[in-house]
Amino acid sequence: MSNYYVTTSIPYVNGEPHIGFAMELLYGDVLARAARARGDSVIYCTGTDEHGTKVAEKAESLGKTPKEFADEVSAKFRALGNLIGAEPDRFIRTTDKGHVQRAQLIWKALANDIYKGKYVGWYDVRQEEFVPESQADPERMKPDHPQAYQKLEEENYFFALSKYNEQLITLIESDGLHIVPGTRKNEILALLKDGVNDISISRPAEKLDWGIPVPGDKTQVMYVWFEALMNYITVLGYPEHDDFKKFWPADVQIVGKDISRFHAAIWPAMLMSLGIAPPKRLYVHGFVNVGGVKMSKSLGNVIAPAEIIEQYGTDAFRYYFLRHIPSYDDGDYTPEQFEAAYNNELANELGNAVQRTVAMILKYQGGMVGDVPEAEHDTGPYDESLAVCRFDRALDHVWDQVRGLNQYIDQEKPWEIAKTKDEDHLREVLAQQVGDLLEIAELLAPFLPGTAAKIQRMFKDGLVHPQKSTLFPKFETTSES
Repeated sequence: MSNYYVTTSIPYVNGEPHIGFAMELLYGDVLARAARARGDSVIYCTGTDEHGTKVAEKAESLGKTPKEFADEVSAKFRALGNLIGAEPDRFIRTTDKGHVQRAQLIWKALANDIYKGKYVGWYDVRQEEFVPESQADPERMKPDHPQAYQKLEEENYFFALSKYNEQLITLIESDGLHIVPGTRKNEILALLKDGVNDISISRPAEKLDWGIPVPGDKTQVMYVWFEALMNYITVLGYPEHDDFKKFWPADVQIVGKDISRFHAAIWPAMLMSLGIAPPKRLYVHGFVNVGGVKMSKSLGNVIAPAEIIEQYGTDAFRYYFLRHIPSYDDGDYTPEQFEAAYNNELANELGNAVQRTVAMILKYQGGMVGDVPEAEHDTGPYDESLAVCRFDRALDHVWDQVRGLNQYIDQEKPWEIAKTKDEDHLREVLAQQVGDLLEIAELLAPFLPGTAAKIQRMFKDGLVHPQKSTLFPKFETTSES
């Protein structure tokens, strides 16, 4: 048995959960389920990032304390996981007492690379990010811009990121930290080869008291991003707990492309300073657009997972966003695309193969399956795709088998064999169909756990146990509207 640790990023609680985080939860859930199926001991973690200026401002605007507001929003992120069938083992909040204590221990352990200095520059409250002059948007420097930067001049603590620039390049080029896809690896290498500066890692408490106090200096609180990155080891009980010793380094850390710099440069440098190994793999995913347009509340095109799941079910939601959103690029959603995938692939191809097999065994063999042959398909491409977070390609492989099974049924024509009274051959063909379906169910289990379990139950103990309804009833909603 091996130990396997996978984690999502932890989303900021300044707003409602969105589809991007639902995607991360799905990715982590698939990897965790696949690892458990291999017999690994698994910890799958997610959580919420709850300190910082934006949370404090949002809470104040609602007449709430930052903690009250964070409690409410954090609960919604937990609920999103339940809604989409994701089952993390741990959910960390950066307001947890244990995280606060361990973050302060980490700060002390980083002391040789922390120094005090003056930060003069821009601050992006929306992203809770210090913005160098060279990277600042000129429009947002204007005070009348609706999302104008704050101009800061304050004494802060700094982390000596530049000290680790060359080590980071070597680490990433050698795949000591394996960044996938390769395009994201190349982006971070280009950034590092331009050279990185030391970064500000605290804010004056008189300006922002909603944060973790800097050890030994009550006038400063930790910068929210710097402190939030620590969650990946505080949740394991760094530095003394057995879970940290057994499960770190993480097998996979999952992040969106907009926060890759923090996870591919700042976080590994912090670990280097601590003398700790980096994660084994950083998977950087893209965004989901709606009809080719970026999601925006102002445009009214934000996807509500609950609405899709209420109509089509959890596994249909998981299927579309795991297969039809490219794992290594941005993807697109429209109700029409979703319905087409549901009807053509889930209902017509998978559902039909199951339904035909069940019906024929009931009709011709009284529900008796007989001896089911061992599956003989090559699952290497499936395993290889999962190993590098190509969820779409892993499902492509499964669907090759689904379509292959339908072709087998059409070529063998069991209904014609039944007319010849060749019972042995008929039993062999129908048993082969069941064997193929059980292999498909096993491969689908990390992706569509509910569907896989239903297929397995239908053919349990060499008997057919039919469902009252089909796996995926067809829908014709968007075409009528």
